Amino acid sequence: MSFISVLQDTPSFFVSFATIIGLMIGSFLNVVIFRLPEMMQRNWLQQCAELRGESIESQPTFNLITPRSACIHCGHKITALENIPIISYLALRGRCSKCHTHISLRYPAIEAVTAFMSGFVAWYFGFGFITIAALIFVWALIALAAIDINTQLLPDDITLPLLWMGLLINMDNGFTDIHSAIIGAMAGYLSLWTIYWGFKLITGKEGMGYGDFKLLAAIGAWLGWTMLPLVILFSSLIGAIVGIGLIIAAKLKKNIPIPFGPYLVGGALVALFWGDKLNHVYLGLF
Repeated sequence: MSFISVLQDTPSFFVSFATIIGLMIGSFLNVVIFRLPEMMQRNWLQQCAELRGESIESQPTFNLITPRSACIHCGHKITALENIPIISYLALRGRCSKCHTHISLRYPAIEAVTAFMSGFVAWYFGFGFITIAALIFVWALIALAAIDINTQLLPDDITLPLLWMGLLINMDNGFTDIHSAIIGAMAGYLSLWTIYWGFKLITGKEGMGYGDFKLLAAIGAWLGWTMLPLVILFSSLIGAIVGIGLIIAAKLKKNIPIPFGPYLVGGALVALFWGDKLNHVYLGLF
């Protein structure tokens, strides 16, 4: 019996396998979350210098692969044993093995969330191509949510490929039909774009960034236009509750912007797993 056959015929093994893969992907997502914004900033500075006609000093290569991961405090190169998801964090008691500086809890948290969500996707969709697609979608959403929380950025390097991939997946009716996916991409972008300009014309302030438009367009491309009201409803409700809660707790000033990307991600995950049922209940009320 081949390995593929075991995955197909043993659901519990398939879920466990997906969870382990999710752990490893979570470790890679930590690299993306930390390095991609830095790569973007370096690229922006380089472009600005070129526009001003200034010479740019050559810098060491910095991308998702090079240089090796290291402690941000002392520069200690992370060994293979120290890079084992979650286990290494627990073994090191959350501290660098050399300088003993505290390591952010964000790293094992991202690994744990990615592992759990990967196992859940495998359990929910079962063995098949649609599960692979859903895993890619969920992994990208996790990375986008974390980057937006840290930097209030939603990189085009993730949102735009995610949008086109959603349309590609749905050419063969992956999560919805291609017509719904195309309308979803357009409606997702234009809905927030309209809200953005309406808010700006009324208040003179920017209520959200263009990255939010592109993220909702990508979500629409994956899930179809019928899921967009649900995504917007849940993301707005959760965002309002969290924002008001933080203001009441005096941990957030009213003029400090709140990243909307994580709430769009939460709404997208709700729609991915329970969207059809929720829409059916909602439409049944009318």
